[in-house]
Amino acid sequence: MSTRIDLHTHSTASDGTLDPAELVRAAAAAGLDVVAITDHDTTDGWEPALRALPSGLRLVRGAELSCRWDGEQPPVSLHMLAYLFDPEHPELVAELTRLRASRLARGERIVDLLRADGIDVDWTQILALAGDATVGRPHIAQALIRAGLVATTTEAFGPDWLGKRYRLPKDDIDVFRAVRLIRAAGGVAVFAHPRASRRGRTVPDELIAELAAAGLVGLEADHEDHSPAERAHVRGLAAELGLLVTGSSDFHGSHKTVRLGAFTTSVEAYERIVAASSGVTEVASG
Repeated sequence: MSTRIDLHTHSTASDGTLDPAELVRAAAAAGLDVVAITDHDTTDGWEPALRALPSGLRLVRGAELSCRWDGEQPPVSLHMLAYLFDPEHPELVAELTRLRASRLARGERIVDLLRADGIDVDWTQILALAGDATVGRPHIAQALIRAGLVATTTEAFGPDWLGKRYRLPKDDIDVFRAVRLIRAAGGVAVFAHPRASRRGRTVPDELIAELAAAGLVGLEADHEDHSPAERAHVRGLAAELGLLVTGSSDFHGSHKTVRLGAFTTSVEAYERIVAASSGVTEVASG
């Protein structure tokens, strides 16, 4: 029986709907052998996930960093998966703290815009909904659903709502700085869904080549937001640049329909990630 590895999931520490303990239990129930917890710009889910880790499941501790590329105007938003880094690395901790503060301020500004248009959403209730997590657009989307203004998170992220009309830019990390910080913290950088054109603008292959020269280790190819042609393109580019390829669900619980293990990573790519890391020295095992 093949080893099943899913290297991109989210918990309530950011914008997922399962708490970290529920996430690892769900991963085991889904038949995974290895799961990565990669909440947006935070490591807060690491310890509770570790404490609840079911026997036989291995946990890769990581995060998904909110990045930008300034090669176009406005800058292009992109996400960098960081695996097995030192969670106490001072510069990286400072950047993550700054990003979370920026997300909180942005969320409140979005709610102000909605309320200015007569839309009945309450910031205090959204904060309560987010709990210990930093407020993100999915939390505001849930408030819109509860208010009966939209039916689904997908609709809330459409152009009439949080996708365009009420979308504000995030204060993200320059992508080259992000790769350098991940490396400095002993981590491994993998570019998340790099060709997902259905999400918006993507970056040119030339930038990915520059990132590879700067220390990027891999590309996430198998992802629900990649078409078959986009997956093939990413695989070809990774082969050309000597980068590893991952596949993963980008699981968010009930915020998305995709299931844990919907896409998986090869044992060879996983072992390369572990071998290349020096931050968190071991992959935790139950």
